[in-house]
Amino acid sequence: MIIGVPKEIKTHEYRVSVVPAGVEELVRRGHQVLMESEAGGGSGLHNPDYRQAGATIVETREEVFAKADLIVKVKEPQPDEWPLMREGQVMFTYLHLAAERKLTEGVLATKCVGIAYETITDRDGRLPLLTPMSEVAGRMSIQEGAKYLERPSMGRGILLGGIPGVEPASVLILGGGIVGSNAAKIAAGLGAQVSILDINLDRLRYLDDVMPANVNTLISNPVNIREQLRRADLVVGAVLIPGARCPVLLPKEYLALMKPGSVIVDVGVDQGGCVETIRPTTHADPTYIVEGVVHYGVANMPGAVGRTSTFGLTNATFPYLLALAEKGYRKACQDDPGLAAGINVERGKLTYKPVADTFDMTCDMNSTAAM
Repeated sequence: MIIGVPKEIKTHEYRVSVVPAGVEELVRRGHQVLMESEAGGGSGLHNPDYRQAGATIVETREEVFAKADLIVKVKEPQPDEWPLMREGQVMFTYLHLAAERKLTEGVLATKCVGIAYETITDRDGRLPLLTPMSEVAGRMSIQEGAKYLERPSMGRGILLGGIPGVEPASVLILGGGIVGSNAAKIAAGLGAQVSILDINLDRLRYLDDVMPANVNTLISNPVNIREQLRRADLVVGAVLIPGARCPVLLPKEYLALMKPGSVIVDVGVDQGGCVETIRPTTHADPTYIVEGVVHYGVANMPGAVGRTSTFGLTNATFPYLLALAEKGYRKACQDDPGLAAGINVERGKLTYKPVADTFDMTCDMNSTAAM
């Protein structure tokens, strides 16, 4: 099989979808890997590294798309890439279709087979390809939140951990999953007072057992959210519904409860976000202010730490990529129902119900994903 690796073109996206070790294994098994020139440069992986591993380096993404049977990326196909995609070509990447109808319609129009990292499941129903980037994003949410709490960034001028004689910042985390627990771990380690809200009591019991004493757990409901917002200096949106749009937990009117100069970092912005006033931003222009509250909505947070993120992501994605290359997508998905759960679009048909429900579109239940 011919596997294509284009350079990511989303603003300030520095990850790459395959590392040289992965290329070497694919080539050893008889596959051809086409790498766009310097596709890995943002992660410190350059053309000589990939040539040595056996990749064929080509100069343009047009050549990658034209020749490859399977395209493996990191971020969702950008509008400039849609015309390059073709019917039956397998696109293996984060798709995040539920965040934007235009994206969903654009990918459908290509008639590709879109397999989304974020909806693939393992035997326990977990999301193995979302987990490593959720770990990165959760930890980064505190790093970025701390930066934007500084006064030059229009924040309140608060040091997250405080100092002796001065109280630390109050951090509110909406959601106790992978993102939320990683955010709590870093915030607590810096000395902040942390509250995690979630609707799952079993998850809260677990977090209460494993987190340090400066982390409190609370059931998530509007009353508790409003009360915690009054205290919060930093709010982290860490809500996820696999493949679907995030529910809005923080409507615009709640901003009036927050302190001027407080900060919101909504990690789920690429799935719509749990904050009504959040919108996608970029690493080049990451924040804006609504009602005196700093909003950080970068939709590809892990891209800023490209090297760490690339190796974390490809550790998880490569076994699935290898299965797709060795068996073809139909056989690979028939053998692994968890991989089949990743099929969001197939040859012009929408096959993932949460996305269809988000946009009131028809879901095809006779697809490979439903086998």
